[in-house]
Amino acid sequence: MGLPRFGRPEGGGGGGGGSEPSPNLYVANCGPAVGISHDKIRSVFGGFGPVKGVYAADESGARVVVCFDGEVSARAALEALNGRPCPDLGGRSLHVRYSVERPVCQELLAAVDDRPWNSLAKRRVQHYGYEFRYDTRNVDANRHMGELPPFVSFILERISYFPGLLCASNASLDQLTVNEYPVGVGLSPHIDTHSAFEDLIFSLSLAGPCIMEFRRFLEGAWLHKDVSGTDGNVDGLENSKFLRKAIYLPPRSMLLLSAEARYAWHHYIPHHKIDIVMDKVIKRSSRRVSFTFRKVRTGPCRCKFPLYCDSQSKHD
Repeated sequence: MGLPRFGRPEGGGGGGGGSEPSPNLYVANCGPAVGISHDKIRSVFGGFGPVKGVYAADESGARVVVCFDGEVSARAALEALNGRPCPDLGGRSLHVRYSVERPVCQELLAAVDDRPWNSLAKRRVQHYGYEFRYDTRNVDANRHMGELPPFVSFILERISYFPGLLCASNASLDQLTVNEYPVGVGLSPHIDTHSAFEDLIFSLSLAGPCIMEFRRFLEGAWLHKDVSGTDGNVDGLENSKFLRKAIYLPPRSMLLLSAEARYAWHHYIPHHKIDIVMDKVIKRSSRRVSFTFRKVRTGPCRCKFPLYCDSQSKHD
């Protein structure tokens, strides 16, 4: 079941329906179910000011939330369109109210907690679109499990607005892995298999923070196979020559792996119950949940990093 991202406004009067002014407008009698695309809605409402996004308000397809950059634009649109036929939207009479964004993180966590988890040695996972096989570190592209769940649709829409993306090759992200990490549990060092997934990998962090570390092995010290079979165990790395970077991933942050970071650097999460960020101690919470979105590759990888590529490398 899909989850609404915004709260339905209360009250029935005009001028905002009793809600406080907001840059977000709840618009009823408008949406794909009545033949009006989100792009068309964005175009019409964009006449009142910059629109950050148009989102489904619920599963009806006939109610949307239009998000402006500021309250002034939202008020202008509400006053001009509420209760009046809109010629540019098929002459439909729109019912417009202010809307307040709901706690998205809690809704996403509740959505996955309502679905069955698969238990690994130290963490739990869910797979959508295609199952990721940890024994082969790949997916079976011939076994499609269905579309991604509707409760992540607004995340996919936000990803599509990332600046500088080549949408043609990555717009239709079709594989999602949800990971739940108990406190202190990490992730083994790995590079997402080149032949399994396309160029861009997006990972949303929820609930708790962590440090993710990256290491690129210098030529001659490259280990083609996974260097660890245990989540977060990096003992096999310590005697190798490598470059090292670390990134702090707070809750609600989105990590994008692309180019060299995606194809040539191991990433992993060490076993820690605390992390040190700018000399500040950050305690990991009772759990961290990540939503990792990828696009399954249907042909051979032709990346520019053949030494690290399972499709091109000569390593055994």
